[in-house]
Amino acid sequence: MYKNSEKFLATFNRVEKEIKALMVYRKDMSFSRSVRILSNSNTIIRRYSEDLLEYAELRNAIVHNKVDMTHAIAEPHDSVVERIELIEKELSEPLKVMPAYSRAVHTFQENDPLEKLLTIIRDKGISKFPIYNERVFKGLLTQKGITRWLAENLEISHSTIKETRLRDVLTYQTVDNYQFISQDTTQNDASEYFRGNIGEGSRLEALLITKSGDSEEKLLGIITPWDIVHAQEEEK
Repeated sequence: MYKNSEKFLATFNRVEKEIKALMVYRKDMSFSRSVRILSNSNTIIRRYSEDLLEYAELRNAIVHNKVDMTHAIAEPHDSVVERIELIEKELSEPLKVMPAYSRAVHTFQENDPLEKLLTIIRDKGISKFPIYNERVFKGLLTQKGITRWLAENLEISHSTIKETRLRDVLTYQTVDNYQFISQDTTQNDASEYFRGNIGEGSRLEALLITKSGDSEEKLLGIITPWDIVHAQEEEK
């Protein structure tokens, strides 16, 4: 029967291999340094960075302070072994955005009336809508775009609102507030898309999922910043 120290070291070595693979052009860098660097761009590493740094110290203690060839000076607790095995699994088999974010997406044609979309907002509480011209994607309309349109058209009558088409409102919407991704995108990469967009002058409001990331393909799901926050809260 394997001792915890043996299981820990074997798993740590696999984790180290995964981390070296992520470093791409800097595979000769130390484990701890690699963890600190990857924490800036990898959600999984960032989540477990403190654990990984502690495990590096534990690995060194076990390897360099063995009583003899068969006895380690310390045996990791079961919870430590389980934790590092969990980390290894997340690194080697990262979760994909599908099927986790599979959902029916409310889409509209740009010639649809604004009133139709407002009804969905009222009844469903949805706030992000892909707009198409037939199968050609035209943009992502959100409550921010609608609010800007309303601010510029304060004097219009209710009858005018009923006549307003979504193509008219879409001109008030930020044009680079979305990104298409493939169904094989990892949840880690999806999270980093939102994180990487912070401070760039525009705000990514949704990731739109299709089979290969092509905008003309059928929408399979949508991810919002709130979805990412909610998922991270559940992991705590």
